[in-house]
Amino acid sequence: MTNKNLFVAFLILFLLACSEDGEQNETTGASDATTTSTNNSTSIDTPSVGGNDISILAEKFYYNNAVSVVVNDDNLVISTKDLPDHKSAYYNTNNPLYESYNEPNNPSFKLNPNNILEQDIVMTIPRFPKIDISHEATPMGPMGIAVNSVAIFNQMAAPGDDILEELNTFDQYEGHPAPGGVYHYHIEPVWLTQTLGEDAFIGLLLDGFPVYGPVENSLRLTNEDLDDYHGHIHDTPEFTEGIYHYHITDELPWINGDGFYGTPGNITR
Repeated sequence: MTNKNLFVAFLILFLLACSEDGEQNETTGASDATTTSTNNSTSIDTPSVGGNDISILAEKFYYNNAVSVVVNDDNLVISTKDLPDHKSAYYNTNNPLYESYNEPNNPSFKLNPNNILEQDIVMTIPRFPKIDISHEATPMGPMGIAVNSVAIFNQMAAPGDDILEELNTFDQYEGHPAPGGVYHYHIEPVWLTQTLGEDAFIGLLLDGFPVYGPVENSLRLTNEDLDDYHGHIHDTPEFTEGIYHYHITDELPWINGDGFYGTPGNITR
């Protein structure tokens, strides 16, 4: 083979090698882009901003004759009769759970004119709750549900009117019924924190983020430990990698602050 032919052959091999390296580099670049995209997608679902599957909490709703939970692909549908499983001065006197108010620590107690009545409330709650930067205001009426079927209300008695004047109408387990018989909690449901534990999962708000009792890691939390929406990101027994969750505290606003942390689902009554 002549020197000229050798040179041509060498040139062809060199060009082919460069071409193959170019394809490999492009492939590597595509792979890196995919990884970046995947990582971005994963970051959206990290515990710091939501994306946890809360369906594991469905079994915590224990008062089976008053509440049921159906787990769907994208949501939990919780149906409740809103009947507390503890005694109350607001049950009709012929109900086995009726008990007159007998708490000596509140001599200012006064019974409001309403009685507990069975409800038909359905909440459709996101199964994979995520932060919503709009932080929609919580509604008047139910904003969530406790594990024993009872509705959770916000800190207002009416728009612009906090609940402080009505605190003396709360029964021995810190709940009371609204007109129409909707029994509900505005503050710590002491029946649940006494029976389940002060650090236990208590219920869900409509945005899908869980509500826990006032204690975490043996510390009783205050409002200063929480953000404007009355929660924070921390591990819990059910979510060991961490999840945003609300905490009950001893001070106004008690359960929720300036709105939902996530996008709320729907409620029908």
